[in-house]
Amino acid sequence: MSVETEVTGSLLPADADREVKLALSCLEPLTQRPELYAPGVAQFWTDPHIATSMLKAHLDPTHDAASRRPKTIERTVRWLVDYLSLAPGTRLLDLGCGPGLYAARLARRGLAVTGVDFSANSLSYAQAQAAEAKLPIEYICQDYRSLAFNAAFDVALMIYYDLGALSAQDRGIVLDRVYQALRPGGRFVFDVLTFEGRRRSRSNPGWEVSQGGFWRPGPHVVLTDIHRYAEDRAELDQYTVIDESGRYAVYRVWTSYFDVAAVEALVAAHGFVLEGLWSDLMGTPLTGGSSQGLGVVARRPSYSDRSIPKI
Repeated sequence: MSVETEVTGSLLPADADREVKLALSCLEPLTQRPELYAPGVAQFWTDPHIATSMLKAHLDPTHDAASRRPKTIERTVRWLVDYLSLAPGTRLLDLGCGPGLYAARLARRGLAVTGVDFSANSLSYAQAQAAEAKLPIEYICQDYRSLAFNAAFDVALMIYYDLGALSAQDRGIVLDRVYQALRPGGRFVFDVLTFEGRRRSRSNPGWEVSQGGFWRPGPHVVLTDIHRYAEDRAELDQYTVIDESGRYAVYRVWTSYFDVAAVEALVAAHGFVLEGLWSDLMGTPLTGGSSQGLGVVARRPSYSDRSIPKI
């Protein structure tokens, strides 16, 4: 299905009378609420233009749109090193590593770092940076739902709410894969949004016309819809991108939000012991209902924890 657009009349000042013909019957279905975790365009971060836009966003130090600002990343790395007693030789797995912003900083401290990401574009940048700095980081272009490591790491990271972007089924897959990848006693560090954090970061529904931007290099329209699934603690940011020809694509970014009880249940269901909770991954103490996120450290039971069964 295409969306028909037609502008009649010669070029006139913006406030002059003109006619615009839109096939509104085609637009309306695109804004409907889909089923929970219904996919949009599969693996859209690998689209060449979007991947380039995403890398640019990751590396922009003025905002937190794709990666957190450098100051926050530095504070996070310092806290992780101190709290986890990370020492040279510690084997660390960075899931969703992107362009290596955490991986490089940790490798400079002597850790043996493996980064996994599905964006070849981001990994190409990360590999080039590691080679230039002579950092022995292993980068793997792979969907982290298909990890196949066996007790290979002391620590696994999944930072900036990535776990909450997955469906409930995929979250379970990742937790099981991480459990298998960690040695007994190894720790899984991740963060999730709370409802308050989601409320503050929620996009605004609407539409915009662009001559070229994040989604497309040329002229296009973006329809933004927000759909809520309160009973499942999930929300959807849906972006319908329509180009000049009328061709469109629907991109869906899912966000799940959590409270302390939900995190406790999640890690326990996959055999982890909950070691600690914070408001972030910089060691900020929990602040009750005003916390925007939860920083989590969970542990794969060690041999001394044999009384704790893997569910």
